Amino acid sequence: MSSAPRYRPTYTVEDYARWEGEWELWDGMPVSMSPSPFGRHAQLLVRIATQLELAVEQSGCEAAVLAEIDWIISNDTVVRPDVSVVCGDVPIRHVEQPPALIAEVLSDATRSRDVREKKGLYRDQGVRWYLVIDPEANSLLAWSLDADGSYQSVPTTESLAVKICSDCRLSLDVKRMLR
Repeated sequence: MSSAPRYRPTYTVEDYARWEGEWELWDGMPVSMSPSPFGRHAQLLVRIATQLELAVEQSGCEAAVLAEIDWIISNDTVVRPDVSVVCGDVPIRHVEQPPALIAEVLSDATRSRDVREKKGLYRDQGVRWYLVIDPEANSLLAWSLDADGSYQSVPTTESLAVKICSDCRLSLDVKRMLR
């Protein structure tokens, strides 16, 4: 006995733009971003964004640090990283090109998606640096895209040297981000 194929609705960026609440869109499937993160998550997000902003300013790099902005990858995929660094000017609306760096702060609701699916998505889209901050372990994991298009783990101690936007070199104070 065969079963009928299961209907799976798919959605587009146009549908996504009309939704209320906090969502992402992955290959046409809605992904809830609720409930909102807790205090430690928000605190780490601010610290990471601040460290990145200071590093961009000190380097003289033409880049913008953005928090919680939609990145429209395709007509059926929209993600909202915690923090992004894009080369050039701040986008007028949404990010539409791969950011140079994305940082995600893990939460109970997003932990497995951030470490598995989003890591693969960001790698496949050519995001040069992916940082994952774990509030429970008070740690930072960093991956850098190599010439073959694979992420390589980068050791993090007190500081992290990051090269973005052609020739910009950022020095990040990991201890300050995690305190």
